[in-house]
Amino acid sequence: MVRDRADAATLSAPGPTHCPANFSAAADHILSGFQEDFLWPILVVVFLVALAGNSLALYRFCTREHRPWHPAVIFSAQLAVSDLLYALTLPPLAAYFYPPKHWSYGETACRLERFLFTCNLLGSIIFITCISLNRYLGTAHPFFTHSQLRPKHAWAISAAGWALAALLAAPTLSFSRLSGPQQQGKCTVDRPDACIKCLGTADDKQLEAYRVYSLALMALGCGLPLLLSLVAYGALGQAVQQSHGLTAANKLRVMVLVASGIALYASSYVPYYVTGVLNVYARQRWRALCPRFTSVAQAKAALGWRTYVAHQVTRGLVPLAICIHPLLYMAVVPSLDCCRRRCPGCGQGQAPENTECSGKALPLNVTATPKTSGPQSPELSP
Repeated sequence: MVRDRADAATLSAPGPTHCPANFSAAADHILSGFQEDFLWPILVVVFLVALAGNSLALYRFCTREHRPWHPAVIFSAQLAVSDLLYALTLPPLAAYFYPPKHWSYGETACRLERFLFTCNLLGSIIFITCISLNRYLGTAHPFFTHSQLRPKHAWAISAAGWALAALLAAPTLSFSRLSGPQQQGKCTVDRPDACIKCLGTADDKQLEAYRVYSLALMALGCGLPLLLSLVAYGALGQAVQQSHGLTAANKLRVMVLVASGIALYASSYVPYYVTGVLNVYARQRWRALCPRFTSVAQAKAALGWRTYVAHQVTRGLVPLAICIHPLLYMAVVPSLDCCRRRCPGCGQGQAPENTECSGKALPLNVTATPKTSGPQSPELSP
């Protein structure tokens, strides 16, 4: 308790703000080593898998889906586009992290790359939430969904989702920057101080503002979408269990897919944002203590390297999610054909006419009306 209060006092105290360059360089050398040894090969592999998977998903949507697209296809296609654009930001990062860590594309490219990285990551989260809410509406309000939710509404929501992602990511254009070489000469592995760094975080003067931004991003870009998805999938799971139109095997498959989606979200996006905030706090603490260090060894010992490493590990886990999303698309496509056969007039507000369908289609994306009729019959809609 005493130590926590002391740390809080250290962070809030004005104190000296100058940190000796040799201490900062030593800390950066240790922290950058993890990216150079671990992160860049993961980004290369993820880029190749995500590029192939999401390109195939978009190809299937464009060639196998009749126009106008169902809202579920629209949201899934937007997710595929967002994941594909996110994957395209990974090669520059991998090349940057490859030893020696050096950015050779200029400051404008640095700021733009960090913006696109954040924007498309947020876009993925937003469209996952849209898919979850769309399924919830199809379950809790099936007749309203089939009669009122048109493709044009899904396109408008998608445009709003992209605008929201760009708005939330916009501050990265201000915070991102280049850090010039600390010494003259050619950048090599043995001379990291001669390399140029592309930093996605704020400098020391803007660190407090960046901390506030990180907290807001965690709440609005991760916490709120997660809460909405949990509520939506909770309602979906309840409707599935109460449905008489699905077999026990289909119900189990739905629950497994729902649990997998939640687990994927909780194991990738949530740790990334949480460790990002903790890493900012660790950096603030180290910067506040830096002017009081008496040696490089003391500066190294005070690093919050565990928090930093945890955040770098989550940076490797987040891209893996965009490799898994296409596996869900492969399940969506055949299911939508089933949905149209069972509900051919849903787009015009007509009720489902048939409850029988091939068991090959995954029930997450089909309409499953209970055999007992009534206005409150739950449905599973894409």
